Amino acid sequence: MALNKVEICGVNTAKLPLLNNEEKEALFRRITQGDKEARELYIKGNLRLVLSVIKRFSSSNENVDDLFQIGCIGLMKAIDNFNPDLEVKFSTYAVPMIIGEIRRYLRDNNSIRVSRSLRDTAYKAIYAKEGLLRKNLREPTLTEIAEEVGISKEEIVFALDAIQSPVSLYEPVYTEGGDTLYVMDQISDKKNKEEYWIEELSLSEAMKKLPERERHIIDLRFFQGKTQMEVAEEIGISQAQVSRLEKNALKSMKGYLKING
Repeated sequence: MALNKVEICGVNTAKLPLLNNEEKEALFRRITQGDKEARELYIKGNLRLVLSVIKRFSSSNENVDDLFQIGCIGLMKAIDNFNPDLEVKFSTYAVPMIIGEIRRYLRDNNSIRVSRSLRDTAYKAIYAKEGLLRKNLREPTLTEIAEEVGISKEEIVFALDAIQSPVSLYEPVYTEGGDTLYVMDQISDKKNKEEYWIEELSLSEAMKKLPERERHIIDLRFFQGKTQMEVAEEIGISQAQVSRLEKNALKSMKGYLKING
């Protein structure tokens, strides 16, 4: 896939506009008032985001123009569903939606044949998950998704597995300000190694040594079982910042316990 193309879908990527924060906020206020021109300007001002996302699919054999168009659909969906009151950066919200749109496209065009009924079940589950996430501002459980679409949990899991390409937990998802987010950072797992380590040790003294914000993040992540995205939305910072602060806090706690153990 030729990602060094200057022109993609008739767009000169070397001359893509770049919006500053003030311009983004002003345009989004106009968008919420139904200003179509502002929406077009906002889309053009975020095409660099689409371009950066499709680079991670460079190993695929798909035409770069096709991926760019699909990524733009994901961008437009993100703009239409974004809620600035959540105090989450637009890029943090938009990137997973753009990736999801491209992955759905690639699954539909996958050379591995999956029955239409399985794909329909999987897509119903995916759309239900996205709807419940927007409604409840948290990751829905499998039971909630099953109840929403009226299909058994077992059928949903089987269908999702059928259309899913294997992904490493250490696959990078997005990089923001030098901080890389990996697939494992998106997952809330009650049995992950660090949480298991936390539950097995007495951490009261180690927790007291942390700055207030880091202590709050550790509590939300490992005692309340929230994902990094949920923590980011609750305390009003990006997921990349949550990831960095979480890793720093765990490193500090491990160091404290090693010295005082």
